[in-house]
Amino acid sequence: MKVHVEIDCTPEEARTFLGLPDVSKANGLYVEAIAKAMKGAGNIDQVQDFAKNLAPMGQVGMKLFQQFMEGGAAFASGAAKKKDPD
Repeated sequence: MKVHVEIDCTPEEARTFLGLPDVSKANGLYVEAIAKAMKGAGNIDQVQDFAKNLAPMGQVGMKLFQQFMEGGAAFASGAAKKKDPD
């Protein structure tokens, strides 16, 4: 048996319903800081250096995050295959 539920709500309503915190102010400050820093970049090398410094633990953090996302995707696809015996 399959049951499909469709909920029509705004992202704000979904966030409130799920009890997630409102991070819009922090996000605004973060975007503003990045925009200011990017204005000072004169060439592509400076932009790349800036992007590397944004990530927690530099490139190691980015690799860990990438592995985490790939592992999650692999697990989800494997779980979907096992779950769907039809």
